[in-house]
Amino acid sequence: MKHKVAVILILSSAFSFVGGGIAHAYPGMQQAAKPVESTVDLINVLPKTFPIEPVPFNDVDGKAIDFSQFKGKIIMVNMWATWCPPCVRELPAIERLATKFKAEDFVVLPISIDAEGKQQVQPFLSSLGMANFNSYYDQPQSLGDVFPLDTIPATFILDQQGQLIAFVRTYVDWDDAKAASLIQGFIDKGPKRPD
Repeated sequence: MKHKVAVILILSSAFSFVGGGIAHAYPGMQQAAKPVESTVDLINVLPKTFPIEPVPFNDVDGKAIDFSQFKGKIIMVNMWATWCPPCVRELPAIERLATKFKAEDFVVLPISIDAEGKQQVQPFLSSLGMANFNSYYDQPQSLGDVFPLDTIPATFILDQQGQLIAFVRTYVDWDDAKAASLIQGFIDKGPKRPD
């Protein structure tokens, strides 16, 4: 019995040591100092912009594109997959969020990392009643070169110059009014367009 207790104590110490190291592996993964009232509060706004390399991904027609094609707009990149229930749960709200802003100010890029790409995703979206949902594709997960993709859903927000300004690596309720306010704040900070 004493041996079992000693083993349990050693293992629990080892797990807390290992777990402690993992919990702080990425900025923003530390436990929040205050209670979170909204999932939007989980979004990490960076103190300064972080440059992102233009890694290609594909549109629905298989054409290679990258973030540089959307410069001048706030870009919300949402990494998702059909096999990820929280990802799928976010999709309708992401679609609604995109309609709250002018197309010249804001673009949402939901990018599927499903291994079978369009052949898997399009029928899946149709089964959800979202046949017109515009998804992009990154089957080889090339965007893993610039974004950590070990946890999805993951959303990365880029400024008008294509630099990372905020991210969140969990489900967010994008219907929350705080989400629209956050995006509007990013738009307002950017360069003004001539009327």
